[in-house]
Amino acid sequence: MAIAILRIEGTNCEAESHAAFASLGVQPRYLHLNQLRHGDVSLSQYHGLFIPGGFSAGDYVRAGAIFAARMKALLMDELRDFVEAGYPVVGICNGFQVLIELGLLPGLDGISEVPEAALSVNDSDRFECRPTLLRHDGRSPLTSRIPPGQTVLIPSAHMEGKLLLPRGEERRYLEDLAANHQILFRYVNDAGEPDGYPWNPNGSLQGIAGICNPAGNVMGMMPHPERAFHPWQQPDWGRGDGRAIFESIVDYIRAL
Repeated sequence: MAIAILRIEGTNCEAESHAAFASLGVQPRYLHLNQLRHGDVSLSQYHGLFIPGGFSAGDYVRAGAIFAARMKALLMDELRDFVEAGYPVVGICNGFQVLIELGLLPGLDGISEVPEAALSVNDSDRFECRPTLLRHDGRSPLTSRIPPGQTVLIPSAHMEGKLLLPRGEERRYLEDLAANHQILFRYVNDAGEPDGYPWNPNGSLQGIAGICNPAGNVMGMMPHPERAFHPWQQPDWGRGDGRAIFESIVDYIRAL
């Protein structure tokens, strides 16, 4: 089983992501977008697509916008087929921003030609970097190893993570996302309840930290599970909460 870790200039955290998948018995492979452009490989050779964090193309225009524009120009039809065939597509931090820009998320009515949401500048107007508590609220096979309602500790590190929905339609979108169990993670306080800053590092609507598409095979989240894969990566050394996310992705791929 091979999973592509897609990158361009400015991508980071790909090494940690590669190590996480490799330790779980799958074959992670670094894939530069230019390899797809040149026709050296195709998505059909992989069982999953993982877009890691970073500052792709310097985050010029908007975070993830240039990466997404290149992907759309090169492989949108192939990517659409990949998603509709049920293969997993995961975006972490900058990768989440890319999935939003591509119209893959939230995907209430399928893949959109234009973005239906945005990940905007944090309310603090600065880069926020620290462990964050997340409550698992959604239902996706890509998070199946985490019990509903469980709180996990995952690091966040971003400047643009505030989820925005179309003005005037926020209520409808939020209701639909909740009804579809698409809100996978919310930032919470130490009592497990959504709260304001600093528990919510960006001011995201209803503390939303991660979502999936209605089918559950496309997932994006701002916090970095690859930075919490091992117990020694976390401040209490007691658990590696990000591991369950990678295990869930691998479980899903093996069941395809």
